[in-house]
Amino acid sequence: MTHVVDDAVETGPLSAQAVAAALDGDLDTASVLADQAILDGDRRGAEVAAAVLAQRGMLADSVTLYRWAESVDGVRSGFVVAALLGVGDLAQAREQLAAFDDSVRTPTSLSTVESLVAHAVTESVTGSAVAALSQLVQAAAVLEPHAGKVLLPDTPSALACLVALHLGQLDMAESAVGDDSMRHALLRAWISLQRGDLAAADVPGQCARPRDELFAAAIEIGVARRRSDLAGLLDAWPRARDAVIAHPVDLFVLQPVGEIAVAAARLHEDEWLAPRLAEADDLLSRLGRPALWSVPLHWFALQAAVASESPSTAARHAAALSTMARSSRYAAALAGCARAWLRVLAGDVQVEQVVAAARELRAVGLGWDGARLAGQAAIRTADRNEMTTLLTCARALHGVPHSAEESPAPQLSAREIEVAELLVGGMTYKQIGERLFISAKTVEHHVARIRQRLGSASRRELLARLRALVNGQ
Repeated sequence: MTHVVDDAVETGPLSAQAVAAALDGDLDTASVLADQAILDGDRRGAEVAAAVLAQRGMLADSVTLYRWAESVDGVRSGFVVAALLGVGDLAQAREQLAAFDDSVRTPTSLSTVESLVAHAVTESVTGSAVAALSQLVQAAAVLEPHAGKVLLPDTPSALACLVALHLGQLDMAESAVGDDSMRHALLRAWISLQRGDLAAADVPGQCARPRDELFAAAIEIGVARRRSDLAGLLDAWPRARDAVIAHPVDLFVLQPVGEIAVAAARLHEDEWLAPRLAEADDLLSRLGRPALWSVPLHWFALQAAVASESPSTAARHAAALSTMARSSRYAAALAGCARAWLRVLAGDVQVEQVVAAARELRAVGLGWDGARLAGQAAIRTADRNEMTTLLTCARALHGVPHSAEESPAPQLSAREIEVAELLVGGMTYKQIGERLFISAKTVEHHVARIRQRLGSASRRELLARLRALVNGQ
């Protein structure tokens, strides 16, 4: 249920005070006040506590409190439907939705929001993702006059953003979250990360709410991964690990969990994510593996398999993506890229397939992922013409000019640019020499000249500068 704060009333029922504290961002005080209200038999206190727990990411406990509130006077909650689906209890969610629809409610705008959210989240699991997105956008519009005065488990805008993200509609996701709340700011940063706009993917040092902290930690480590910054990954890992431990897996955090799983694979810390990924798989299984929510997690799992060079695991997730390819253009793009990755991992680089898959990823907003596929394919091909084509594709997906006059590094020679691209791709001097048919010593001399021309004092600084030049970041 929902409650509106009367700004003129500073004191009153404990549940009202709890709402005011929660809206001010003080969840600890809100929890204490709500607990006191519950002990007094105030069902509104339970609803407040349920919303606070949901904001903390504790959906299972939130369901328990909503259930207790219902037991007091029999009034059904629509928000418990979303919470039940969030923890994977489809049968109970359907039963709750039916009872909610049959119940008598005061026809306010807030009860309309509650109904729209309940039906939208259900639709996202069992029906049309587009219909779900439409209902959530409607709910956000209805709620707009009450902005800042209503305590909810999550905003319809944030849920609309998540559905749009899972559809690969990044522009639509961004338009859904426009206020200055931490929740919305982190979602905007997450969208920037997916686009590869790393400068805009800024996060605070620490977030009080576990759900916010999980997104923030995933963004921080995701930025380091996209910059191929191993030191940055190592620095960000403890925060990401702790955030995963602190937050139970639910339907609405699968993407940040997936991002952290990729970083864990890169750092050989997979054991920290294995239990959470198993929980996520079980949750999706209990919901009937809805394509909307399953596709991105399979994509991240495939990326983790690529990072750990595990072709068999990558093949399993590629197969899962293929079965869901018809659910959306986004799913089809990821499935096509997954097939290309399998060939690349096997050393069978099909240039046309890679370029097509990479461009399709760019079309659904994942230009960085497309560029990475093309760049890694370039490293694995022995044909210099194919390598040039793939590196050109990678630069184009990063928005870097192709022509010699607009070279990504005009102060470097053509050969130095080739060396720089392969060095950024992760190749050793020996591997670069074999690819370019020159000695490792010659490669070393090229790198020394590049470092001198760019004025880089250390290898780490050199690599950072080269990534900026080669990847257009």
